[in-house]
Amino acid sequence: MNFKPITVEPNKIYDYSFAIIEEEMGEHHFSELEWQVVRRIIHASADFELGRSVVFSPGAVEAGIKAIREGKHVIADVQMIVSGSGRKRFQKYGGDLHCYIGDEDVAQEAKKEGVTRAIMSMRKAIREHVGGIYAIGNAPTALLELIHLINEGIAKPDLIIGMPVGFVSAAESKEELLKLKGIPYITNVGRKGGSTVTVAALNAISILADQV
Repeated sequence: MNFKPITVEPNKIYDYSFAIIEEEMGEHHFSELEWQVVRRIIHASADFELGRSVVFSPGAVEAGIKAIREGKHVIADVQMIVSGSGRKRFQKYGGDLHCYIGDEDVAQEAKKEGVTRAIMSMRKAIREHVGGIYAIGNAPTALLELIHLINEGIAKPDLIIGMPVGFVSAAESKEELLKLKGIPYITNVGRKGGSTVTVAALNAISILADQV
């Protein structure tokens, strides 16, 4: 059987992909702004089940747009999110992307306290930043720690994108995020997620910040 590739102009590949996603997704309950985020998540993962499982707190996308335009910083749980994000779109408003999990002081404090570096990186982040967007796609312990710090009145992010992937505490950490009151969030239900889809959500919001 011979495979005949579809010929698409390079600058129209995104449009063609999004058209396929629109057609295959069919009817959905997402608002216009939410759909811009979900569509990019599906594009990054080729997973419609994951896309349908995305949950937004009321006004979450708008909160992210506002935070970016105000120059708030983005704190990521892993470096992959920093590397995969369109950094210039944040920097033009005065913000930037940060990841502390590889910092030597974080590693030392984590060893001393007997906790994960992901946990300690969240503790460092709230000392370094007021508010901001927290993008967590890898470490459930980072999301659980951030939720704990919020409940203790220590942290108050502008937005949480919490989509960690895995078999240990990933789904449970998102269930805890769904219980959170007063903090905008974007998450999904179940074990699926990851840095790639977290980046997709973050990039979608940063693109919207330039358009809306």
